[in-house]
Amino acid sequence: MSDTMKTLTILLPARNEVNGLGVVVDMIPEDELRKLGWNYRVVLVDGYSTDGTVNLAKKLGITVYDQRGGLGKGMGLRQAFEHYLESGDDALVMLDPDGTYNPKDMPRLLQHMEQGEYDVVIGSRLRGKMDDGAMGRVNYVGNHILTWSAVALYRKFISDLCTGFWVFRREAIAKMELNSISFEIEAEMYTACCHNKMKIGEVPIRYHTRIGTAKLGSIHDGVRIFRKLFVRRFFRRPVN
Repeated sequence: MSDTMKTLTILLPARNEVNGLGVVVDMIPEDELRKLGWNYRVVLVDGYSTDGTVNLAKKLGITVYDQRGGLGKGMGLRQAFEHYLESGDDALVMLDPDGTYNPKDMPRLLQHMEQGEYDVVIGSRLRGKMDDGAMGRVNYVGNHILTWSAVALYRKFISDLCTGFWVFRREAIAKMELNSISFEIEAEMYTACCHNKMKIGEVPIRYHTRIGTAKLGSIHDGVRIFRKLFVRRFFRRPVN
């Protein structure tokens, strides 16, 4: 264990995830994180849940930030990033609390970030293994098309643009200028990394079947994501 412990925020963006939240929190590898020198806290940004997600989070001792200004994952994450920067923590891990991502992969992503001196590391579903039925065929094809489009537009490799499992150094969050409202937020984070010449690393991960009801809509959200990629290619700063 390091003599000087580093500080980590584990960020869970949620809207009606009462069924998966407890499962995900129980799987956080506390001992392994501490052996690697990380003290962590768990934060949930709640996007107007109505199913008891907030009550459960508070029972589990999680810090809860209520999303303001309307629905949308992007809206919530941008607000959560502001809170994170105020915290002074050294790094942030972001993953969805719906059971699709395994928190036990966190140490591998954090080690990869430090050993490779990366600014950002993603957990790549498309380079890893997926449970049967974890991603529908339309979403699978759409994810590949959007990822290839991103690489073609920005000339910076990434194998899974729309993954929800990210690790950031504090400095990376501080440099990002974002205005996404919905599921295009991950694409915009990638564009911000490119514009700021950040070093992006990847770790293949296992992708599991979701606990609860999916919220991502295939075609409509895919169009939003591509539009965000295209617009930000020509505008370094966000435009409305």
